Amino acid sequence: MKYFYFIFKNLTRKKIRTTLTVLSIMIAFLLFGLLRSLSVAFDGGARFAGEDRLVSINKVTLIQPLPFSYLNKVKSLPGVDKVTMSNWFGGYYQDRKNQFPQFPIDAAEFFDIYQDTLALPPEQFAAWKADRQGAVIGKALAEKFNWKVGDRVPLIGLFPKKDGSTNWDFVIDGIFTGKTESAQTNVMYFHYDYFDKSRQFGEGTIGWMIIKVKDPKESAKVAAAIDALFENSAAETKTDSEKEFSKSFAKQFGDIGLITTLILSAVFFTMLLVAGNTMAQSFRERIPEFAILKTLGFSDLTVMVMVLAEAMLICAFGGLLGLALAKLVLTANASRIAATFPGLDMSLTIIVTGVLWMLLLGLITGFIPALQGLRLNIINALRRN
Repeated sequence: MKYFYFIFKNLTRKKIRTTLTVLSIMIAFLLFGLLRSLSVAFDGGARFAGEDRLVSINKVTLIQPLPFSYLNKVKSLPGVDKVTMSNWFGGYYQDRKNQFPQFPIDAAEFFDIYQDTLALPPEQFAAWKADRQGAVIGKALAEKFNWKVGDRVPLIGLFPKKDGSTNWDFVIDGIFTGKTESAQTNVMYFHYDYFDKSRQFGEGTIGWMIIKVKDPKESAKVAAAIDALFENSAAETKTDSEKEFSKSFAKQFGDIGLITTLILSAVFFTMLLVAGNTMAQSFRERIPEFAILKTLGFSDLTVMVMVLAEAMLICAFGGLLGLALAKLVLTANASRIAATFPGLDMSLTIIVTGVLWMLLLGLITGFIPALQGLRLNIINALRRN
C-alpha cells in the first residue's frame, strides 16, 4: 500500500489519456455484461425446461410440419402419459416491432401437461374453451401492452386465411401467471381448431408434439420408440427432451452464444491493443524516472510490480464501472424487457467472469512494460533524459 501514492500519481499525470482508456475499458465491459446476460437469457428456457416432457419435431427441420394423425399414434405408445401439440404462428400486433410468441394449441391437453408451470383461473379457462376466437395471454404480455380480459386483439399473422387476409382477430378470455420464476408469461395461446380451419394452407398439420412421459427415467426409451414409429415415413420425427427443443428453438433467431462470443472477442482484442499501447507509451515516457527510483534504492522487482499494478488498476477500475453500468441498465429496464426475456439479468457468475477478464487484461497489457522495468539498466535509462 505504501507505493499506491506513486501508482496513483502516475495514472493521473496524463488525465485525458487515462480517462479515455478507462472509458474504453468501461464500454467493453458494459457490452460484456449486457451480451453475456442476453446469451444466458436465451438459454434460460433450456435450463429450466421440464425433464419429464419430450418434444417431437420433423427430422428434417423445425419448420417442416407433422401430420395431426401422429398424436393418436403416439398416445398409444407405452410410457406415454399425455400428448398435445403446438404450432408457430409468427404474428405481430399493429407494428412489426410488436412481435411476441403466439401458439395455437389444444387448450385442455396443453394446460394439463403444464399444470405445474402455468396457472389460469378456472372461470377464465372455461370462458376460453367456449370461445372459438378466444385467446389467453401471460401476465408479462398483458402488462407490456396494457391488455385486459375482454379486449379484442387483432394480429397480422404469418399464415394467410382462406379469404386471403392475414388479419386474425382474437378476444382475450384469460390471463395466466407462472407458478415458477422461470415460467414464460410473455406468450399468447389460442385454439388450434380455429387456426387450422381458417388458414389457407397446411390444414391438418402441426408444428411439433409435446409428450409427457410417465417416468422421467424412461424418457430416452420413449423418445426412441416415437422416432422408430415414424421411421421411413414421409415425415420422420426427431424427439428430444424439452431442454434440447428450447435450445434449437432459440437458435432460430441465430446462435446467440456464438454471436455474442464473436462480438466480445473483437471488443476485447481492440481493448488489448488500446490498453497495451497506453501502458507501453506511459512506460516509455517515464524510463528516466524509473532509473532514478532504482538509484534511490527501489529494487527491480518493486519497479516491475508498480508498472504491472498500474495496468491492473486501470483495467479493474474501467471494468467495474462497465459491469456496474450494465447491471444498472438491466435493472432499470427490467419491467420493459421481462415480456421478451423473463430471465434477463446479470448473474453472479457473469460478474465473477468479468472480474477475471479484467485481471487477465491487466496482466497481459502490463506484462511487457513490467518486464522492461525489471530489466531496466540505470545508466542507459538516464542517458535518455
